[in-house]
Amino acid sequence: MNDLKNTISEYSWVGSEKSFVDIIDIMNLNQVSIGRFGGNSHAGQYKNEDGCLIWVDDHRGWEFVVILDAHQTAESAEIVIAQFARRKAEIQALLSLPYKETIDRLEETIVNMFQEDKFLYECQHVKGETACLILFRKDKYVWWLSIGDCISYIFHPELANLGQYQLNQRQFFEWIGQVNTFEQVIPCYSSGVRELRKGTNRMLLTTDGLVECPNKPFSNPKDIYEVMKHQPNNEGIMSLLQTIQENNVRDSTTIISWDVNITVDVSNPSDQ
Repeated sequence: MNDLKNTISEYSWVGSEKSFVDIIDIMNLNQVSIGRFGGNSHAGQYKNEDGCLIWVDDHRGWEFVVILDAHQTAESAEIVIAQFARRKAEIQALLSLPYKETIDRLEETIVNMFQEDKFLYECQHVKGETACLILFRKDKYVWWLSIGDCISYIFHPELANLGQYQLNQRQFFEWIGQVNTFEQVIPCYSSGVRELRKGTNRMLLTTDGLVECPNKPFSNPKDIYEVMKHQPNNEGIMSLLQTIQENNVRDSTTIISWDVNITVDVSNPSDQ
């Protein structure tokens, strides 16, 4: 386990720690770029309820990313990140198995974690609730689990030529927290697995401030792709955040992006 710990880079943040209102901040954890803008105070913003957790193991070749968008308060985002911290050793050990073993077991592990009695009790005692999007990439595969309306994209020229950009579909009326989809008899969430394309795939996760900005500069995924495709991640994220700042966005926005280069063969039609 010590060897495992030594290879994993970690970062977590919640907007209650630092809001970034009126401030664009770009930082990196290994190859992963993290961009935050807390919204414009002159549009009425005074707090940030986003959050994120990122684990990267370059030695074993995987990334595990959680992005959160809470409302009312950031308390629900805080307890989700705390729950991952409590289960960190178990989850990181699972992520470091061969990718088929990981993907076969990951969904059950995460769903069980959100259904723990202690965690459900904590959810009942916070103010507000959060959307939560979890993404894991290893080898040429991406697994994701989405609760609510955060968004993930895969940007690749082959997919873009076919008009495909978005990984998950936003779902409204799903949350973790005071109102909690995991308290139901059947928890409501969406999940899936995607094979990446050969070449450079750009992963991008965002909270909804990016797509719900006034004047809708990025409501179409193609417009995000056009900004990102010719720029390194940090510069692309800066362009996105500067644009929504200039369009007087109130809502906070968090963007996480990184590139994955696939060199092995991938699925193609049989007649090619």
